[in-house]
Amino acid sequence: MKNNLVFIGMPGVGKSTVGVVVAKQLGLRFIDTDLLIQEQEKRLLCEIIADEGEEGFLEIENQVNRDADVENAVISPGGSVVYCDEAMNHFKEIGTIVYLKASYQVIKKRIRNPKKRGVLLREGQSFKDLYNERIKLFEKYADITVCEDGCQIEETIENVLSAVRNIENASKQADGRVI
Repeated sequence: MKNNLVFIGMPGVGKSTVGVVVAKQLGLRFIDTDLLIQEQEKRLLCEIIADEGEEGFLEIENQVNRDADVENAVISPGGSVVYCDEAMNHFKEIGTIVYLKASYQVIKKRIRNPKKRGVLLREGQSFKDLYNERIKLFEKYADITVCEDGCQIEETIENVLSAVRNIENASKQADGRVI
């Protein structure tokens, strides 16, 4: 396993909530790159999107995530990072990508107002359209997929930890190390 875990998924899927606990359990740091973006820009995500538009925001998001120089961390980028090829290629190099997957119905219950949450919606795009568009990208980049549907938060955390352990064990076996 690479020394970072990178959580991807829709807003509201629990990347930060699950990520903080997983980081603590594995003895890793936790980094929320949306917070890094806000610190760098000295504005909230919704303000950046309003001021810079979709393309401008994605440029900033790509730069912050692409330049993230971290080790031994659980990284939680925003859901739109999957549109940023440089950032995602960087994350693939430095970490194992964990896709937290949830059905549209689950996400919709958690995210009542996507715009207020800083969700990047194009003009005329519905939240459902955005969900369907991003699912393909999350699946493309994922090394591990953990489905949350029907799970309590504790179950999701345990499923992530179990999947990570399985990858670590497989890696040790491939290296010829005794487990």
